[in-house]
Amino acid sequence: MKKLCLAALTLFAAFTVQAQDVVKFAPLDASPVDISYFPNKAVKFKKTDNPNPVVKVTYARPSAKGRAIFGDVVKFGEVWRVGANENTEIKFYKAVTIGGKNIPAGTYSLFAIPQKDKWTIIINKELDLWGGYAYDESKDVVRVSVPVKPVNEVIEALSIAFTSQGSTANLVIGWDKTTVELPITVK
Repeated sequence: MKKLCLAALTLFAAFTVQAQDVVKFAPLDASPVDISYFPNKAVKFKKTDNPNPVVKVTYARPSAKGRAIFGDVVKFGEVWRVGANENTEIKFYKAVTIGGKNIPAGTYSLFAIPQKDKWTIIINKELDLWGGYAYDESKDVVRVSVPVKPVNEVIEALSIAFTSQGSTANLVIGWDKTTVELPITVK
């Protein structure tokens, strides 16, 4: 009986090793996915703070790699997915206000139309898209115009973070020598 169990165990191990050899894992993506939270989960909270997220942004982070980004890689006046690969998604864990418009809790796509001196930031109902190719303006929840704030040092990889001013979370998007801020009022 011991020999039969040992033989079965050996066969099982051989099939398991063989099955593992068949799996082909994809290489690391050139634009890795990242997540940014408000409030920032990396911040050390006091026991009296509420560390639960209010906003979460999931996005792919392309790199500049010496290229001119805005006006070249990302065309002025065209809808952009704010990232690479799949659309950037923004999740509100509770209702917020953007550009004077109340937005219910939920998950949305984040698009932008960059211009040299301002961007139109778009929150859209459509999810699970790749790029801006199937963007549907009729599914926009809100559009807000925000000014461009140039920076002196190049931001190599597209970056999204939050700053805070009272009950306002500023969604900051930075890449190359450009930043923009979208104020989000937390209710």
